[in-house]
Amino acid sequence: MTLKQLRYVVEVAETGNITEAAKKLFIAQPSLTSAIRELENEYNITIFTRSNKGIEITPEGDEFLGYARQVLDQANLIEEKYTGVSHIKQRFCVSAQHYSFVVEAFVELLKKYGGDKYEFHMRETQTYDIIEDVAKLRSEIGILYINKFNETVIKKTLRDNGLNFHLLFKAKPHVFIGKNSPLAKKKSLSLEDLKEYPRLSYEQGSHNSFYFSEEILSTIDSDKEIIVRDRATLFNLLIGLNGYTICSGVISEELNGANIIAKPLKVDDYMEIGYILPSSIPKSQLTKNYIEMLVKYTAEGKNN
Repeated sequence: MTLKQLRYVVEVAETGNITEAAKKLFIAQPSLTSAIRELENEYNITIFTRSNKGIEITPEGDEFLGYARQVLDQANLIEEKYTGVSHIKQRFCVSAQHYSFVVEAFVELLKKYGGDKYEFHMRETQTYDIIEDVAKLRSEIGILYINKFNETVIKKTLRDNGLNFHLLFKAKPHVFIGKNSPLAKKKSLSLEDLKEYPRLSYEQGSHNSFYFSEEILSTIDSDKEIIVRDRATLFNLLIGLNGYTICSGVISEELNGANIIAKPLKVDDYMEIGYILPSSIPKSQLTKNYIEMLVKYTAEGKNN
């Protein structure tokens, strides 16, 4: 195995086409195909399947590419440190539930460490996909919450995927509502207060178990349910329909505007919000930097 071969497979995966990848790498297509086959034979795996429609990444290829990107990132860091020159795009990917502090930390990381060439991914996605992204090394880090209801299932899923959970902070449940909601004048809210209003939550796809819900107390009945996929839609519906969602209470006015406010929810529950990492792979420097920024923004958010 060589770094050149790893760069070849990553380029093919990103372009989705061997001919196009060969052009970008300035090599002949047969040479590229041969290099990939040598790598597949060396490790007795199939990274790509080929057909008339193009190529597809196999499940074992997906896993291999995660490791390949890690190796290339480390090689790039060595080259930068000792030559001062970087020939590879900085790459970094975060998978997370919908938290504003995650985006704030991501923005700061990009500004400080993105450099001249970068490809950064910010994936606000479903809970199980966060776990799968980090397990398969598609993302360097994932952010989610654990509480007394989902702890057993989430921690078992993490263990099964070779991941560890690291606590950032423990939050008391809050409710996000629009600033002009009929509930906005109350200092705190009860579940009874919320009964007549629409409850908004994030879709969880094929793993739509209560244990993977992004919102706590998801098993409590609600007559009016709205399921969404993105934060902007959720916030617009909170405002337009006087809806609510149950959350950590950490919010950024700079990112989310002044029209969304958080009110404490009077329940005996909690959210332990933290990040997940592979247990067997050392953190990259970008991951370490990102964790420092997560700590910074969670502290600032709780003090607002």
